[in-house]
Amino acid sequence: MSDYGSLSRYAQIGAFLLRYRKAGLFDGLDLDVQESTLADQADQVPAGRPEQFVNDLEALGPTFIKIGQALSTRPDMVPPAYMSALERMQDDVTPVPVAAVRAVIEEELDARITTLFSSFDDEPLATGSMAQVHAATLRDGRAVVVKVQRPHIAQTLREDLAILDKLAGAAERMTEMGRRYGFVDWVSELRHSLANEIDFELEADNLRCFAANLECYPRLYVPQPVEGFTTTRVLTMDRVHGVKVTHIPPVRRIEQPMGAEAAELMRAYLDQVFVHGLVHADPHPGNVLLMDDRRLALFDLGMVARLTPRTRRNLLKLLLGAIGGNADQVGEISEAMGTQLEDFQHGTYRRQLDQLVSSYVGFQGAKRGFSEGRLVLELARIGAACGLRPPPEMSILGKTLLNLEAVTDALDPNLDVRALVEQHLQQVLRQQAISSMSPANLASEWLDMQELARHTPQHMAAILRTLAENRLRVRIDGLEESRMMESMQKIANRVASGIIIAALVVGAALVKGTADSGRWFGLPYLAVIFLAVAVVLGGSLLLNALRRDSKVERAADRETG
Repeated sequence: MSDYGSLSRYAQIGAFLLRYRKAGLFDGLDLDVQESTLADQADQVPAGRPEQFVNDLEALGPTFIKIGQALSTRPDMVPPAYMSALERMQDDVTPVPVAAVRAVIEEELDARITTLFSSFDDEPLATGSMAQVHAATLRDGRAVVVKVQRPHIAQTLREDLAILDKLAGAAERMTEMGRRYGFVDWVSELRHSLANEIDFELEADNLRCFAANLECYPRLYVPQPVEGFTTTRVLTMDRVHGVKVTHIPPVRRIEQPMGAEAAELMRAYLDQVFVHGLVHADPHPGNVLLMDDRRLALFDLGMVARLTPRTRRNLLKLLLGAIGGNADQVGEISEAMGTQLEDFQHGTYRRQLDQLVSSYVGFQGAKRGFSEGRLVLELARIGAACGLRPPPEMSILGKTLLNLEAVTDALDPNLDVRALVEQHLQQVLRQQAISSMSPANLASEWLDMQELARHTPQHMAAILRTLAENRLRVRIDGLEESRMMESMQKIANRVASGIIIAALVVGAALVKGTADSGRWFGLPYLAVIFLAVAVVLGGSLLLNALRRDSKVERAADRETG
């Protein structure tokens, strides 16, 4: 991008942010805002403003369409009126001209369309911000769909993300919201996610991996990629015939209840997250089809995050603690996973967390009143507002659960999701405990014990030698930079100032009786000077102490609520 083009892009993005700076977005960051207030704000949004916001966001290009799709599942940050408008961005995007689509396919697969396929439908089945899908038939009669990347999308993403990175850095330095949410880290995660999403070979690997992991769930189906017809920019896979879960006819719901399918889908995704460490970050209703044989087809697996075993264990314990109403466990795990900023308000965070968990547990009778996805996202919001920067994995899990709950609700509104989640997570925890007793793990632990036993005598001898020779030293790193040293320095300064003031007053008293010809207010000039300096120093010391004590009291009030 040229310098002029870059400046023009900055101006375009800046104008958009300026136009919607007071639109009510990110109001969820304010801890004092209650749910009723948010509802009132939604009613106050001017007619047509959310739709215009979405139109302007789409006009900025695919990068900002992805941002809009992410915001459409964040009720903790976006008012309801904007969420409703943003939801259409998941499926309703202006299509690419078919000539450009054909050119990408022929360039990537190095053959003409008529050679590759016996038929190719120019009318797209679906359009998205990164790609669009066309139906086709292979030469052997196999029905497939071809997912084609939008032309020049990679270059556009790189340029937009470079601009967003600079804007995020400025926002993080200059705004409280940017610092608390870590906008730079968020843009970095977005860059990583989009880089994976535009690599269709990675998506093909995800399709194979999900299909292998879901073999024990017969009600679920993952279409497989076609070998030789898939590259970085083109993905060809089996075609699935079915209806979106949000468009299931009411008559079919009555004749064929979907409770078993919804429960199996939820259990399968919990296994993917907490057993296999794979998080499909975008399982919205548009990505799940009900097939004619009643199986649920899953596709669009480009946005898949991978969790480390430690992160999986922490998220599992966090969710089980919340379901069990154990706010202390949730607080300890979330604080360990997050990044505590300098002004982290521990007391306020724990109090808000207690209220959040209590509200969640209090909705036991209302199955859909307070979902698990909303709980995790609210936990991240409260942490950010109190100075605890949430880890990216927490927001990803919250978004995934929230989207998944929308799918299960479309299949069976009466499904008790909370009871199902608790039961299955307990089962996962038991399986993990059993697997830790496997012969391989026991052998590894036995080797560790042997290593410890082998080196223990040497280590004990070294410790005893150090004690006998009086060479034991204890070092505390970081003491010079600690607040304790800063406080001690301030105390020493106050004491020294007090001694100087006392010396000046004593000096003024001693020179009072001298036979000095120069006097002012009946006192020698030297005594007046001593007293004036003592008054100035004493006044400044008093003001400094009062100001400092006031700050300490305010900090204590925030800490205790």
